[in-house]
Amino acid sequence: MPDFSILTEYFPVYLEGFLNTILVSVIALIGSFVLGTIIAVFRITTIKPLQWFGTAYVEFIRNIPLLIIVWFFFYGLHTFGARMDGFQAGTLGLTVYTSAFIAEAIRAGILSVPKGQMEAARSSGMTYIQSMLHVILPQAIKLVIPPLSNQFINLIKNSSVLTVISGLDLMYFSDKVNGDSYATVDTYIFTGMFYLILTIPMSYGSHVLERRLAKSS
Repeated sequence: MPDFSILTEYFPVYLEGFLNTILVSVIALIGSFVLGTIIAVFRITTIKPLQWFGTAYVEFIRNIPLLIIVWFFFYGLHTFGARMDGFQAGTLGLTVYTSAFIAEAIRAGILSVPKGQMEAARSSGMTYIQSMLHVILPQAIKLVIPPLSNQFINLIKNSSVLTVISGLDLMYFSDKVNGDSYATVDTYIFTGMFYLILTIPMSYGSHVLERRLAKSS
């Protein structure tokens, strides 16, 4: 059985990391969704330079480790005179990395929407951007809620990478607890429990939302 005295004694330390993980996850979730949506639209547009950029972005980001992206923002930008702390660099790295996967999910959703929807929207007087925002994207996002939810859950778990750049996340403070208590197994059991507090409600909520949308359809 885990030694719950570790949890009670170091609860304020855990809590600080837990709240920081929530903050970085929310910021990166919103940022990656917006950026991923833009990249998805780039990928299906008829404007070749934007299409090429979207494709290159997705293929490049998806095929390199998250840790390298985070290291780039934390260490690499120093070369150009830009300095970020661990929290900022980690949040930006998570946003960029996750956006590539979200872009692919949303692109698949857009391609699943019947082409007649765009034609009908354009014939009613909407511009391409208006048609995409008000007609195509709402339907596309509705279709890809399960993969989007998976990416958001992965984002929360991937936030643990911030510990390597002192990003003040849950894993970072868990390492400090481990260093003070020398109770490695117990320390990280409680850390896993805190991550479950975040991921299980999101997983359950996505299933509920998916069922409701299916009924409304």
